[in-house]
Amino acid sequence: MIAGIDLGTTNSLIGIFDAGFPVLLADATGSRLTPSAVSFIQNEPPLVGFPALHRRNLAPADTILSVKRLMGMREIQGQFPFRFASHSPLKIQTSAGDFTPEQISAFILSKLKSDAEQALGMPVERAVITVPAYFNDNQRNATKAAGELAGFVVERILSEPTAAALAYGLNRLQDRAKIAVYDLGGGTFDISLIQLNQGIFEVLSTSGDTHLGGDDLDRALANFLSQKLDLTPNALLETAEQAKKSLSEEMQTEILLPFAEGASSASLILTRSELDSLCVPILERTKTHCLRALQDAGLTPADLDEVILVGGSTRMPLVRQIVTDLFGRAPNTSQHPDEAIALGATIQGGILSGALQNLTLLDVTPLSLGIETFGGLMNVLIPRNTTIPCKAGEMFTNAVANQTSLRISVLQGEREMAEDNWQLGEFVVPFSPAPKGQARVGVQFEIDVNGILKILVREIATHKDHHIEIQSAIDVSDEAVEKMIAESVEHALEDMQERIFTEARLKAEELLPALEVALLQLGDAVSAAEKTHIQNLAQAVRESLQMGTAQPLKKAVAHLDEATQPLASRLLEKVLS
Repeated sequence: MIAGIDLGTTNSLIGIFDAGFPVLLADATGSRLTPSAVSFIQNEPPLVGFPALHRRNLAPADTILSVKRLMGMREIQGQFPFRFASHSPLKIQTSAGDFTPEQISAFILSKLKSDAEQALGMPVERAVITVPAYFNDNQRNATKAAGELAGFVVERILSEPTAAALAYGLNRLQDRAKIAVYDLGGGTFDISLIQLNQGIFEVLSTSGDTHLGGDDLDRALANFLSQKLDLTPNALLETAEQAKKSLSEEMQTEILLPFAEGASSASLILTRSELDSLCVPILERTKTHCLRALQDAGLTPADLDEVILVGGSTRMPLVRQIVTDLFGRAPNTSQHPDEAIALGATIQGGILSGALQNLTLLDVTPLSLGIETFGGLMNVLIPRNTTIPCKAGEMFTNAVANQTSLRISVLQGEREMAEDNWQLGEFVVPFSPAPKGQARVGVQFEIDVNGILKILVREIATHKDHHIEIQSAIDVSDEAVEKMIAESVEHALEDMQERIFTEARLKAEELLPALEVALLQLGDAVSAAEKTHIQNLAQAVRESLQMGTAQPLKKAVAHLDEATQPLASRLLEKVLS
């Protein structure tokens, strides 16, 4: 038996696949939803779920909400009502001690595990856990670590929109369709385009923001209310959340805070239009990701058969209107917004356990991965939106004679030059000294089914392997991811020109010194006319280098390379004679 778990920003759920159906399990009170809240009390076990949520106003510094936003991070992004004990590693300070986000998530997962075991009357030791599609390698590893801390064997880390697609498609195994899954939860947003083909679920593209969700809408409303009611935004977060939910059903709602200011009460009427005006700038950010996913998949809105909504925040009429306007169709709301992801995780558990055998899931990696090569270029080994699991490798050689090591800089990003991408890690791999260009080192990237990167480096001469794990993946905000991808499109032409120039410059810097040596060694074997012609071509290369423009240099280098081929042949004959 393999449980399926939605470890959510706001709520978490657990289920099992039983008798051909995914079943979500309830706790002792009959609730399938467990608030993703942990509250600490000195010298007592932490409270998890609803008991913790009830202490959010009483003990805000000791009640941890939305910890998912901190998973795998080493710097704080966003506003939080609790304190931080350290940033490296990131630890949250409470009256019961300091805890990492992984440890706090493990408390939530432990409660889910206990609830499931109580409901089933048997141990639950294996699990599939969902994460946002745009979680990076470090965030996925952190989620896996949290599951292991809670006592699970984590069989799979599954992207949330993919899980929602599994839930949607369970009863459509004979269908052929292209669907978009628009997933706006409490803390994260994902959009995935998925093709269903008779039981095969293939992710075509994905995009998203792991710091965009209902929490941001609550914060915007709390800031607005604080100006009206003269209270701090943190004190109004729960009120803002309740008002947002009310306005999903009603056109206006009354906010009443008894004894908010000593003996007096605070109240006001909030309308849906006021809420919408605050939320539009935030929700507009989801459009960029939707358009990018469509472009990456080579689709238009008209190519889609359905747009599926999941995530609690999609209950808002404004969200549904934005989706309708963007995709040109009313969204499909047949999936339970809070439960679809957990159901999909449970289905994936059924697939892995063998209880469900007529489904195949093909997910993708959201960002390109590669290494820095000589000259500061980004050499992509695995492009973004590659189906996972996957492997890709390439052979590299020494750029300097007799060097004894190779520096491997692992990069993530979409730009042509290494300096414009993010460095995930840097490693030095020793190898035997050899003349320039003769040492051979193979580098292989492997992304497993959980979307986690593993690196193998092999020295060909000795067959010695180096297995590399990225221990400190860079923390990149989703705003930065969005900016990078936008810049990769905006600067595509100039990036490519810079790459062409760099490659031509490296070739020129290798060719010119070699030419001087060849002319010296061949001497009178080169006619005066031929020598003059070659020297003129070499001068054109030098002038193009000084100009700093790509195409003239590439052309000049190509002409010189072609003209010197006969010299290379004669030089080889001389050496062999």
